[in-house]
Formats: sequence, C-alpha cells, structure tokens
Amino acid sequence: MTTPPPHDASSQAGDSLPRQDSVAENASGPEGDDASGRLRDRPGEDRPMMRLDDVLKRCGLVGTGGQAKIWIQDGQVRVNGEVETRRRKQLFLGDIVETMGQRVVLDESFFEC
Repeated sequence: MTTPPPHDASSQAGDSLPRQDSVAENASGPEGDDASGRLRDRPGEDRPMMRLDDVLKRCGLVGTGGQAKIWIQDGQVRVNGEVETRRRKQLFLGDIVETMGQRVVLDESFFEC
C-alpha cells in the first residue's frame, strides 16, 4: 500500500486562481473604464441599478415576470453582447440589453420613476 504525498500548504487549490480584483484591474483602461468603455464598479459609488427581469418588464419587452424568467433562462437575452441566464443580474447605467431583435440601452431616463 502506498501512502499519498504529504500535503503542501503553499499549493492550495485556491492559489492558482487569480483574485477577482486583479482581473478587473487588468481589464481596465487608464480612466477606470472596462474593455467595453463602460465605467466599472467603484467602491462607495452610488449608481442606479435594476435587475434584468425588471428591465425587460419596464421597457415592455415582456408582459410578466414569468415570461422574463423563461426568456432569460432559455438564453434569449444578451447583456452587453453576452448571453445572460441570471434573471437577477444587476444592470447599471450604460448597459445594453438585446432580445428578440430589440435593443435597449440603459440611460439616466430609464432609472427615473
């Protein structure tokens, strides 16, 4: 019977993954914009936010939250050019939502009640 090699505390599984904040630093430009040109999250900055399913309902693309859920889970909705399957995805000023041939850019007027 062979014994397993001794555990090396310096080579834990989590050590090989990059820190999330270092990924954001690498993707940002000199003014703090991400690769798409939108402002990235900044700690302490108060920005308007709305969930993806609420955005679909508010702009009239769907009639109910249930319909929004189905469209999102089926992969029929893109956020900033990428398929998004999380209905509670938080969206911010400047984000772009596309579905069923419609495109919505979230501007300041979108967040006004």
